[in-house]
Amino acid sequence: MRRRLTSLAVSTALAGGVLFAAVPAQTAFAGQVTCRISQMAEEAAQHKSKAAKLDRSGHHKAANKERAKARAIEKRIAQCQDAEKHNSGHFGG
Repeated sequence: MRRRLTSLAVSTALAGGVLFAAVPAQTAFAGQVTCRISQMAEEAAQHKSKAAKLDRSGHHKAANKERAKARAIEKRIAQCQDAEKHNSGHFGG
């Protein structure tokens, strides 16, 4: 009984170690993220337009949500542009 419990504990610890070791490697090779800036800008403009319509009709909470969506997209656009600007294209100098 004691031997079984010890071997179970050891195998659980090893499995956990393998799992933790595999997670960073998986995220490192997840792939390249592409930003379609023109498409994202169009989506932001659509959200702003919808927000203006909602404001005119008196739905201010919904309009605020649409404006927040537009701001989030614009923030992503800025991040993509910044990444493009500062990306050297390769590792190792």
